[in-house]
Amino acid sequence: MDKQSKHETVKALKDELKELDSIFLCNFKGMTVARDTTLRRDLREQGATYRVVKNTLLKLAFADSEFAQLNDQLSGNTAMAFHEEDILGLAKLIAKAAKDNEKFEFKAGVVQGKVIDINDLETLANLPSKEALVAKLMYLMNYPIQGLATALNGITRNFVVVLDQIKQQKEQ
Repeated sequence: MDKQSKHETVKALKDELKELDSIFLCNFKGMTVARDTTLRRDLREQGATYRVVKNTLLKLAFADSEFAQLNDQLSGNTAMAFHEEDILGLAKLIAKAAKDNEKFEFKAGVVQGKVIDINDLETLANLPSKEALVAKLMYLMNYPIQGLATALNGITRNFVVVLDQIKQQKEQ
């Protein structure tokens, strides 16, 4: 790669990274082509980006950004993975890939300005999805209203039962 190509690559990486607040770095050394292809397909289907980039170019692209915290992780084979919207989904896929492939290794990442390690990645991967959290929130918001409606319905039902019992007592 000549100097001009490297400069253009670094500029393109910087432009791409400006829009992100989270990124994961992985080591893929020793993975079979089939497993790597499967991983890339799964990430692409989710809308994530997975790219192998030279460490020196990543260091230049990370300069003056919150991702510069990852410079000490830039050794060996490095692939970066990111998703502009669904960080939890990406974390689940990366954690699954690390479990399924002994050769695939999560190095480190930055999530909203904080450096994470493999333990933090596992924590992220075990969080419920956005849809599940929204469903729980909706349930919690709906529960008091539903309880009130049930209680009000019970009052009218009990009132009718009491009136019926009074009627039966008067008939006897």
